[in-house]
Amino acid sequence: MDLKADSEDMDYKRPAPIEVFASRSTLHGISHMFTYERMCIKRSLWILFFLGSLGVLVMVGVDRVQFYFQYPHVTKLDEVAAPMMVFPSVTFCNLNSFRFSRVTRNDLYHAGELLALLNGRYEIRDPHLVEENVLQILKERADFDNYKPRPFNMREFYDRTGHDIKDMLLSCYYRGMECSAEDFKVIFTRYGKCYTFNSGQDGRPLMVTMKGGMGNGLELMLDIQQDEYLPVWGETDETSFEAGIKVQIHTQDEPPFIDQLGFGVAPGFQTFVSCQEQRLTYLPPPWGDCKATPMDSDFFSTYSITACRIDCETRYLVENCNCRMVHMPGDAPYCTPEQYKECADPALDFLVERDNDYCVCETPCNMTRYGKEMSFVKIPSKASAKYLAKKFNKTEQYIADNILVLDIYFEALNYETIEQKKAYELAGLLGDIGGQMGLFIGASILTILELFDYLYEVIKFKLCRCAKKKHKGRNNNDRGAVLSLDDVKRHAPCENLRTPSTYPGNMLPHHPGQGNFEDFTC
Repeated sequence: MDLKADSEDMDYKRPAPIEVFASRSTLHGISHMFTYERMCIKRSLWILFFLGSLGVLVMVGVDRVQFYFQYPHVTKLDEVAAPMMVFPSVTFCNLNSFRFSRVTRNDLYHAGELLALLNGRYEIRDPHLVEENVLQILKERADFDNYKPRPFNMREFYDRTGHDIKDMLLSCYYRGMECSAEDFKVIFTRYGKCYTFNSGQDGRPLMVTMKGGMGNGLELMLDIQQDEYLPVWGETDETSFEAGIKVQIHTQDEPPFIDQLGFGVAPGFQTFVSCQEQRLTYLPPPWGDCKATPMDSDFFSTYSITACRIDCETRYLVENCNCRMVHMPGDAPYCTPEQYKECADPALDFLVERDNDYCVCETPCNMTRYGKEMSFVKIPSKASAKYLAKKFNKTEQYIADNILVLDIYFEALNYETIEQKKAYELAGLLGDIGGQMGLFIGASILTILELFDYLYEVIKFKLCRCAKKKHKGRNNNDRGAVLSLDDVKRHAPCENLRTPSTYPGNMLPHHPGQGNFEDFTC
């Protein structure tokens, strides 16, 4: 082995001294800490300043990293003009679920107690509270002597006794064009039989509007038919103390949840509802709380809070009562009046009012809602009372007690976007840390690579030097073993025959000539 060549090779691979590296490094201040000069005070000050700057950098960097992992967000608001907009769905329900004139003897037999009209013995409840004409009708229908009841179905009962839009709708206009009862779709809610305008279902095209303001939306005149309201002698979930309608404005892909989200419209008033469409975008975890996964439901394809609530309430009732209410989707059997009273109504009331753990519905990441501004004027005026009474063949008092007008329109042809955005992303974190590195120690990513490269060269040199020392030790041991073998061979008999002589071995006297055999054996 050529030791001189190995030594030169090691010197060639030896990394530069720390002083040389420091003088060439782009890291600020390091050249003053590692220098050939022997000015201890100056070097100490530079080391102190550098460590102080490095400490501040670490402190600021940790703060930025902690802020990043808080996943902050900001909310951006904007208004966007549109040449045309899709008009929302409008669902309304009469606050009275059942028309008194349509309630039959069979209905009273099965549902009279549920409606608080009869007691448990099939007798009229609190007859002293009943008007004479109503009492007479009830006596006739509640006579169950020799009566044989027929099968009863709650869905059919709600459908048959619910208010008919053909009787309620006195006039309908959309964007100045007349509309009719055919433009409304029947839908069942907890209020019973309700109606939706512009549902977009059954192949009906969606209504659009080209302008904002009154006259460019929906205008309805309705008769709430208070004469048909059930007499109320007790508090039940199927009866109401109020007169009027409940209205909900919603998108076409969102089912109405009108008992919780609707607003009331009273008779004797014209109600103006100015709407603005709001398109909301929320962030999924960890920046926000919205639900980004598709809805796991057998009843609804598009996720919304109302769809989630209805789905959850349906499953809860099916699990606890083995039936579903009329307004609930699915194929479970409808609850009977007895199940309504004993199980379904109490269970749903508990779920809505007191249980906060079972039906927990997350906010969808994208949703549309409608902001509303409402105003009212009284109708009819004294000047128009006689005209309206004559037009609809009713008394002036009936007009005042039963007629309402509802105007729904867009405030302007624009919509508002409310969007959550990430306030601090990875690029911002890297930019902040890079800026602080440049400010405090004058470093960049390439500077960090310089340090790692130098450390790599130093570590590699140390490891290679250790490996060569071990290899050199093994070679010395092997050489010692070879020399001992040569020494043994010099003292062997065959080697004596090959000792140099004046004469060739095969020419010695008294010996035969040596052939190749001796050479081979030696």
